[in-house]
Amino acid sequence: MSDAATDPIRRALWLDALEQKLRPCLPPALSPHCRLGNVVGGKLVFIVDSPVWHAKLRLAAPELINVARSVGLEATEVVAKTAAAPTLPRNAAGQPVKPMSEASRAALKAALLSLDGSTCADAVGDLGPSPQKPAPAG
Repeated sequence: MSDAATDPIRRALWLDALEQKLRPCLPPALSPHCRLGNVVGGKLVFIVDSPVWHAKLRLAAPELINVARSVGLEATEVVAKTAAAPTLPRNAAGQPVKPMSEASRAALKAALLSLDGSTCADAVGDLGPSPQKPAPAG
């Protein structure tokens, strides 16, 4: 076995780097709906978030195989697996962050203080003071 197969972190980084090389070859509409999940033998295994994208990935397979071969892989096939949940998190930009309630803040602080270690004590300090409610306009 190679080092990449025995070290999961190194393998994940390798897969991520490979995905960055293959992603530009995907059609722009398909790119946000699929990701490279694994490389097994000569198979590039992609995870898609619906059967529609499964079919579109199949159409892009020849170009993906050519690019994979150009970077040194002996790719012979593209396999698509449909995931139950979206492959990439939805963009939460523009959505306001809801402040933590006092009860949640107290529970989190108590949980962190119950753990051993200076990191937890630092995390309690990082919580900072509870946000003040804005004064009513008037």
